[in-house]
Amino acid sequence: MDHNYPSEYSTDVQGEVTSQESTLAGVRAIVSKLEADLHSKGITLSGRIIHVTHYLPIITALKQNSDNGFVAPISPPKTPVADIVTLEAERAHHAVTTASSAESVQTPLSPTAGTDCPPEGSSSSKWLLSPRRGHTAMISGIRSLSSTHEQILLAWTGDIETGHGGSSQTHKSSVPAATLTDEDKITLEAEISNYTSPLDLGEGKKKSISKATADAYVGLFIHTPFPSSEIFRCLPRRKEILDGMLGANLVVFQKFSYGRHFGSSCVRVCGYESVHGGIDVAGQITRILHCSVGVDADRISQDILRPGVAPKLATLRSLYEGKKIIIARDKLDVVKGIVQKLKAFEKLLKDYPQWRGKVAMIQVTSPSLTDAPKLERQVSELVAHINGEFGSLDFIPVHHYHQTIKKDDFYALLSVADLALITPLRDGMNTTSMEYVICQQQTNKAPLILSEFMGISHTMAEALQINPWDLGGVASMINRALLMPEEERASRQAALYKVVTTHTSHTWAAILVRMLLSQIGTENMAHHTPYMDQSSLEKSYATASRRLLLFDYDGTLTPIVKVPSMAVPSEATLQALEKLSEDPRNLVYIISGRDSGFLEHHLGHLKNIGFSAEHGCFLREPGSTTWKNLTETLDMSWMPEVEELFEYYTERTTGSFIEMKKSSITWHYRAADPEWGLFQCKQCLDLLENNLVPKRPIEVLIGKKNLEVRPMAINKGEIVKRILYNNPKAEFVFCAGDDKTDEDMFRALCTLFTIGSTSATMEPPASAKLIDGEENAKDPVSLALTREGLFSTA
Repeated sequence: MDHNYPSEYSTDVQGEVTSQESTLAGVRAIVSKLEADLHSKGITLSGRIIHVTHYLPIITALKQNSDNGFVAPISPPKTPVADIVTLEAERAHHAVTTASSAESVQTPLSPTAGTDCPPEGSSSSKWLLSPRRGHTAMISGIRSLSSTHEQILLAWTGDIETGHGGSSQTHKSSVPAATLTDEDKITLEAEISNYTSPLDLGEGKKKSISKATADAYVGLFIHTPFPSSEIFRCLPRRKEILDGMLGANLVVFQKFSYGRHFGSSCVRVCGYESVHGGIDVAGQITRILHCSVGVDADRISQDILRPGVAPKLATLRSLYEGKKIIIARDKLDVVKGIVQKLKAFEKLLKDYPQWRGKVAMIQVTSPSLTDAPKLERQVSELVAHINGEFGSLDFIPVHHYHQTIKKDDFYALLSVADLALITPLRDGMNTTSMEYVICQQQTNKAPLILSEFMGISHTMAEALQINPWDLGGVASMINRALLMPEEERASRQAALYKVVTTHTSHTWAAILVRMLLSQIGTENMAHHTPYMDQSSLEKSYATASRRLLLFDYDGTLTPIVKVPSMAVPSEATLQALEKLSEDPRNLVYIISGRDSGFLEHHLGHLKNIGFSAEHGCFLREPGSTTWKNLTETLDMSWMPEVEELFEYYTERTTGSFIEMKKSSITWHYRAADPEWGLFQCKQCLDLLENNLVPKRPIEVLIGKKNLEVRPMAINKGEIVKRILYNNPKAEFVFCAGDDKTDEDMFRALCTLFTIGSTSATMEPPASAKLIDGEENAKDPVSLALTREGLFSTA
């Protein structure tokens, strides 16, 4: 399943690399071609893309005044929000510089500098709207699609905060949704519809949210890591989560291994079948692919040229003149590996004492969605410990800032750095590393150290990759990066810059659209069983003078179970079958792979029902008590050879077993490890098809977690033909089945009518010639059945 291709390229339906997708124009050209091809096949596309995200790219705040009736509780801010460059200058001023040298940088930026835009809202409105920071890559990708497609965005507003006009607010709190009136909600919808911001959907096609949408093809992108099946199976709602995700036509992950974990969870937790490129759920295949997220490289390239960046960059250079600067920025979260990073930096200063006083780390941590006081305390204590052991009056090794920094500060830090250290223990996308590469293009072309446990690590192959748990290895890599020759730095930077500027957020969004379009009309969609027209079915049933009802057993009349003997029909099923068989116009057959003894034991008391056992090898007519053996004249000497082969694989596959029938042998591996069982099944199938099938009159059937060998020309399709041939007056036929073994039934019925014909004539089926006394039977018969009277679950 691993294709070993770089993630800046994507794959076509068969997984082939398409190099023209290395550019945005190339991807859009493929999208246009796919849409044209689908239109030519009669598949109607609306040209509309509905994005369902967790948050709107807007922060909503309710103006707080005496008339609102809601007063925000006073609480201290988590951390002071200040200009990092200003704080650095002030710290340097108090340590080693004169007062005059610090005056030039002591004026903090205005509250709305950088990316902070003043909240918008009419003076008469209760609402204040402002851009939401974070997930800019996703929003940028969505915005880029507005030039080619109509856009609809469905998302949560997030917690509604309190606000004061347009001023900066220190004390914030959430407004309970129950306190909002209907008028407040209507006003908010109007404000959002009219709101424009730097994160708006752009100048292209936009449309307001409609209350009802037509059937849509669904693609699901997961940018976070997906855990292995051994971890995921611990969740109490594991199956519900997987079933919800499998409702999509396409599931895309950040990297291949995440998709492999997802597929393994679907197989091991839900028991679904893994097929080439996806998961088979009741006949519909959900495709699994991967595609890394990029950033808006053009926007970042423009942002680093903002007038506020250069002065801050110059200030930082003067403050750290003669010293190496290591930059790190993370959310204050356990999985971001901040503690391990600081310990690795401490290890560097211990093992490589030549760097003491010559290298400084600036660690910025932004608040996470949930408070982490224990982690914050641990980080603060570790920073104090390092500074206490390796610092001095005129030098501090680690500078830690727990706050959300402004854009100018951020890009100045990324540009001045001699090394970026990004070491999460587990992470999906990480835009900081990509922004760092773009910022470094015009400055130091400094190296980048990345954790190998990141979703973009396979994309950023020229970065120095480390295991964050290996403190000595990280310290050694930091030393190597700081001493890296200029030629190697430039070479690595050039390769990383090409990746970041080629596979952007715009390209990522277009590739996702291309991937989803590629699934429309393909095999995974063809297997989706459409709903029957219930009114037509009821009308045909009521008007037919003779009806033929054909039912599979396992998976149709009873649920699939791990132990075959436990598949017992329910009381409701028995009552329904009895009621159907009592109608003189109905002819009911149960066509099963079970042996005759099992069917006799559980259903033999239903005298008006006919039975076919072992996929058509044995037949019992309605009202009869004797079974006809359709295989008496066949060569069955192959059974010992097949049994010996199945015994070999049973010994080597824990949980598997052999089911011996009178005319067939089945090897079950439902209770075995799903991946190992499937692997053994493929190996056994290969031996059967290459060694036994060419020499013996047998065929091999792959069922649900089983492998069955049976005589050739004996299957459910042949027995259906025989039943229909003997009952040509049937005007209504209903056939129900659930797996691959039932495809023979569906195929036999679907091929009755040629294209354009409304009536059918049947030749004598092969099964009629297998029973003594019927060798010379029969002439073709005309069927009373019409195309409109045939109903099946195919």
